[in-house]
Amino acid sequence: MDLRTLRAFVEVVKQGGFSAAADVIHASQPTISKAVRQLEDELGGALLERLGHQVRMTAMGELVYRRAQVMLAERETLVAELAELRGLKRGRLRIGIPQLGSSIIFAPLVTQYRQRYPDIEIDLAERGSMPLKEAVRSGALDLAAAIEPIEDEFDRLSMRDEPMMVLLPPNHPLSGRKSVKLTELADDSFILFEAGFTLNELIHEACRRHGFAPRAAAHSSQPDFITVLVATGLGIALLPRLVVEGRQDLPVQVALLDEPDVRWRLSLIWRRGAALAPAAQAWLDLMRDQVPGRGAFPSVKHKKPG
Repeated sequence: MDLRTLRAFVEVVKQGGFSAAADVIHASQPTISKAVRQLEDELGGALLERLGHQVRMTAMGELVYRRAQVMLAERETLVAELAELRGLKRGRLRIGIPQLGSSIIFAPLVTQYRQRYPDIEIDLAERGSMPLKEAVRSGALDLAAAIEPIEDEFDRLSMRDEPMMVLLPPNHPLSGRKSVKLTELADDSFILFEAGFTLNELIHEACRRHGFAPRAAAHSSQPDFITVLVATGLGIALLPRLVVEGRQDLPVQVALLDEPDVRWRLSLIWRRGAALAPAAQAWLDLMRDQVPGRGAFPSVKHKKPG
């Protein structure tokens, strides 16, 4: 099976059409169409349904798409490893980071990594934990930082374990309290996170354990916007401590959520047993240098790039 035809198919799906895929691959649209037809002929079935200028995957196409992503990721790893063997200082780090706390945790780490390996290209994907896990699972990302629980299919390195803080409107009856129980918030409206955030599931599950379902007043992925919504009285919100600590300008009241089982636990994950590319292994080594208790999780043997 030709990897070039697989890449053409994958890009058509990613870009939503043949013309956009041709622009990404720097090929003509007829060339991309021919590659996809060749792949369909080889596999014995239609992979895409053509709907005008748009495309939609068939059931066979969805299976091929998942497998093709893994195969193309393995090719990237192979190319990087061969470059390393030749002593070349080049490669690509493909890493996913969360939308909460990324500037606090990852900005300094990216700077350190860049100083150590100035010739490594860094691709950052900022999403919720669920799509990040799927991207690592498919091979689209080498590594990602995701909120626990972490499935057994991933190896992991724990990074942060933070309590949750409750953001309250200034005139809320609980304002001024140092800590709040979850049951005390049962009658409040919640400003929750967008789909794809594992933290949403943790909050819903914690509320269910305490006998109520949170009423959603709004959804957002931006802590600053969530804070403003709380300040207007739209509802209350839960954010990890590192997102709110040290900020003196918050227009809301902040209290500790007194629930030991509701915490923001962040781990670096990668596919269990996967051979990491040199650039990804270098990032993992940097993480182990920064995280207390390093060495408690499995190591992937590989040389650093450069």
